Amino acid sequence: MKGFLLYFFLINVLAFAIFGLDKWKAIHGRWRISEKTLLLSALAGGFLGAFLGMHYFHHKTRHKKFVYGVPVIGTLEIAASLFAILVW
Repeated sequence: MKGFLLYFFLINVLAFAIFGLDKWKAIHGRWRISEKTLLLSALAGGFLGAFLGMHYFHHKTRHKKFVYGVPVIGTLEIAASLFAILVW
């Protein structure tokens, strides 16, 4: 269980960081992190980090794919977690 919690902590920190890094790269005209990678970080369990990163850095908040996609991913992750807790 500790490993599971550590994974979710680290993936959320990573998701938050890559949203911040991509925003920095956008401002400075650097090579960007792909939208696919940003969304995969949320899908890998980093929904909260991605959501907080979007709003803290004001990044990807106009893209429907992110505005709707990240909360949907989060809802599915929460539902799956609750199901796993209740079943096991």
